[in-house]
Amino acid sequence: MTEPIVINKLTKDFGGFMAVDDLSLTVPRRSFMGFLGPNGAGKTTTIKILTNMLSASSGEAYLNGVDVTKDPKAALANVGAVVETPEFYPFLTPRETLSYLGELRGMSRQDIERRGREVLETVKMTDWADKRIGKFSKGMKQRVAIAQAILHEPSVIILDEPTSGLDPRGMVEVREILTELKRADYTVFMSSHLLNEVQEVCTDVVLIDHGKLLRSGSVASLVGQASVRRIEVAVLQKVSGELLNKVSKLDGVTELRAAGENQFMFSLKGGVEAQSKALMDLQSIGLNVVSYKESGLALESLYMSLIKDSR
Repeated sequence: MTEPIVINKLTKDFGGFMAVDDLSLTVPRRSFMGFLGPNGAGKTTTIKILTNMLSASSGEAYLNGVDVTKDPKAALANVGAVVETPEFYPFLTPRETLSYLGELRGMSRQDIERRGREVLETVKMTDWADKRIGKFSKGMKQRVAIAQAILHEPSVIILDEPTSGLDPRGMVEVREILTELKRADYTVFMSSHLLNEVQEVCTDVVLIDHGKLLRSGSVASLVGQASVRRIEVAVLQKVSGELLNKVSKLDGVTELRAAGENQFMFSLKGGVEAQSKALMDLQSIGLNVVSYKESGLALESLYMSLIKDSR
């Protein structure tokens, strides 16, 4: 097996509840794949099987060509992971925590010191390297968790909803780190239930629901399959009821609403041709368009339609 993560007909049955149902997928090397689904879709169960925290009912899961269900130690040797909410010894500092975990992994003292500095810089925790973790916010702990996951320079990183439960600032900080990982030489497999997060950060995506695969592919290709786009428009004119009434009569425009004194949003069926025509139509009715952009939720439209069709 040449790909870093390969799942083949994986199932997990919890006494009649099928959390993972005949799931097969492949994560391409050096991709950043989003594992996308609502709460209860089977994402964490799949990740726990991949990281040997749960046993599968049937099927296979390979990491770098090694079946984790048969030889977990070898399979996980070149993998870093953050699963669910990270917890650390509160009386240790990030530097001490990384030193301890590095020793457990058999790293040399020189490598621990070198990589400790590098990963703390990557996760923007250098200024907090010698502060006790017990005083950290959840977002800061999440950054330390990502640091330990990449400490031993793994080829594969597995992340289970890394921004879950964070405040807006914490989410932004962790997403900036995820973007840095995307530029590095890693294969990243990240579960999430946030469509905008996956569309913003990931190169590839797997859509699942009730443990079943709905669709997979590059983010660009799946976004291209969305039949409805949300468009945000800013104009020089004040957005009035009369203006919105004119816009509502244009071809393809639905779910129109004001979004500010000089802004409005609408849904539009079709692809880039439809978007181009709608822009020309707006200008033809006399609007001075300042900005015209897709709101970034095309993936949501596709995902919701797939879920509806699967039930």
